[in-house]
Amino acid sequence: MKSLATALLASAVSLGGCAATPTSASAPSATGTTTASAGLTCRHRNAQIEQSIGYCQAVRVGDVLYVSGVPADGPMEEAVPAVYRQLQAILEANGLTFAHVARENVYATDLDAFIAQQDVRKPYYGTWVPSATWVQVERLFMPSFVLEVELVAHYPSR
Repeated sequence: MKSLATALLASAVSLGGCAATPTSASAPSATGTTTASAGLTCRHRNAQIEQSIGYCQAVRVGDVLYVSGVPADGPMEEAVPAVYRQLQAILEANGLTFAHVARENVYATDLDAFIAQQDVRKPYYGTWVPSATWVQVERLFMPSFVLEVELVAHYPSR
């Protein structure tokens, strides 16, 4: 279990991952992108791990980037900065910043501990704040995970 948790955390730092691709999609490479005929684009860091889990970490559809939950384990005061650094890397790899984030969903096993770390989260957004939902859950994908954050970001109009 620990190796899968380590792989998930390492994969979350990636540009994003596409696991299951429609039959009309290009085959995923070890790193890079996969594009489905429906205009869905996934970026890969480790396609093998991403496919074995069965999800896409980041998917672009038109001018919208959907970022699946980025998890972290350990104490919440370590998990919060770790997750937001990883989210920042994913956004930057896709040409975006937190200023482009329209929606944030937070899943925490201890919501009070997450709320206590608000001052760590706020600088990533600056003066902008997205719509958000924060919920406490009993557990996340791996029992050691204490936090998972997903985002929806929009590319600026050209």
